Amino acid sequence: MKLKTLLTRHGVLLFLILLAVGVNAQTPPNDCSPATTAEERAKHGWLHLWMYCADDVRLGRPSVDENRIVFFGDSITQGWNLNDSFPGRPYINRGISGETTTQMLVRFRQDVIDLAPKAVNILAGTNDIAGNTGPITLKAIEDNFASMTEIAQANGVRVILASVLPVYDYPWHKGLQPVDKIATLNSWLKNYALAHGLVYLDYYSAMQDDRHGLPPNLSRDGVHPNKDGYAVMAPLAEKAITKALHKRMRRPKAEHSN
Repeated sequence: MKLKTLLTRHGVLLFLILLAVGVNAQTPPNDCSPATTAEERAKHGWLHLWMYCADDVRLGRPSVDENRIVFFGDSITQGWNLNDSFPGRPYINRGISGETTTQMLVRFRQDVIDLAPKAVNILAGTNDIAGNTGPITLKAIEDNFASMTEIAQANGVRVILASVLPVYDYPWHKGLQPVDKIATLNSWLKNYALAHGLVYLDYYSAMQDDRHGLPPNLSRDGVHPNKDGYAVMAPLAEKAITKALHKRMRRPKAEHSN
């Protein structure tokens, strides 16, 4: 896709796209010092670019035969001990607590593309619905997913789009009634994945209770999985990764479906 087309469609995210998109893949920056002090982290905390910068540099690029996968997301990903769930697998955790898709789009190049994975598993959107960075439309959330997908495909990275996990109510922002919004976003993610040759990873159906939330046996707070919750997610993720690695790469389409 031409950069002009991408910027036109996502005009409200011009600043984010310019940060996240480049014509050619780049290696991680060698200097993470601008964000290593507490003062600088506080100043630039909204972007969270400092959090994995040094780790990305140390990790470097994968070997030729390494099936590196980046798990990219928010606190649900950050809290997942991938070594326990996938022992011996070259799976990289790049989750940051509290982040929305807008914040994730900013760091997508640094924490995903520059690591040159075979695939990225994107689990996001619940903090957008919770209003963590203010009100946002479902269309804007969808645009962020589409932008991350297009950036990944343009750089030869296969994409797994995971469903938003079921939530009946957010304990830090009660009364939002997120059930219908989550269902609508998950429907869009599934349809978008089908239309663009991606893998849709359905955690939602395997984890919802009769209120369309997370049951107490799978979560401590109705939002974040516990050990048993991650035990449900792990085989679903592994199946999706296997499927993604066997898919042929598609070039990004000019437009995404609504």
